[in-house]
Amino acid sequence: MQLQTLTTEKSDHVFSVGLNRARKTNAFNLQMLWDLAEAFTEYEDDDDSWCMFLFGHGDNFTGGLDLAEVGPAVASGKALFPEHSIDPLDMNTSGRRRSKPVVCAVQGWCITIGVELLLASDIRLCADDTKFSQLEVGRGIMPFGGATLRFPHMAGWGNAMRWMLTGAAFDAKEAFRMGLVAEVLAADQLHRRAFELAREVAQQAPLAVRATRHSSLVAMEQGWDQARISLLQEARKLMGTEDAAEGVRSFMERRKAEFKGR
Repeated sequence: MQLQTLTTEKSDHVFSVGLNRARKTNAFNLQMLWDLAEAFTEYEDDDDSWCMFLFGHGDNFTGGLDLAEVGPAVASGKALFPEHSIDPLDMNTSGRRRSKPVVCAVQGWCITIGVELLLASDIRLCADDTKFSQLEVGRGIMPFGGATLRFPHMAGWGNAMRWMLTGAAFDAKEAFRMGLVAEVLAADQLHRRAFELAREVAQQAPLAVRATRHSSLVAMEQGWDQARISLLQEARKLMGTEDAAEGVRSFMERRKAEFKGR
């Protein structure tokens, strides 16, 4: 896939996406938003891609939004992502929602949409030099990519309000303390470790990974009762798949499973 602002690569069932406007601190213009939605949609529709590794080229994950270009589009009510594409921020604005996991690794500046992409990911890592900021309130706007939904849930109300309402920057140590990232690593180890985690996820049974993620999302977004109702239904469907049979066989035969996603 040829994209102007991103790199993509497929290896070992991992779909790698790299933000690639390094000379612009990977700041998002409209083209970069559209390219990211296209990459996420290809990932979702590719039966051979089972986990995404999302990262930024250069010294920064992203310097945020290019407000000179994106701001007028938001103010006019224009959709940031193409209709019927996968929304990378997982706000479900296009009618399609991602069902596969994302491992996100951030370094340097991770601002506004960078934080929102991080919060929308399933496994989150950062370099020890990372600086985070949700600085929209200082620009007369507000976080609109999911931070107001996810930040308080993950970090607690007081933590989220402190950083979103002041727009101040916080560091990797604070992000780890609040539970926004699972690991903090040296910058030169970050991408290798994140890719290893993505590959580890991709070695599991892909239908089981998606079902586990879906059940957890239902519990978080719709509550315990709805998650409890759907849980056994999901489990029964999985038990009838080829991968479930292969998982049992490989365990009995003491060998590595060869999953097919069926």
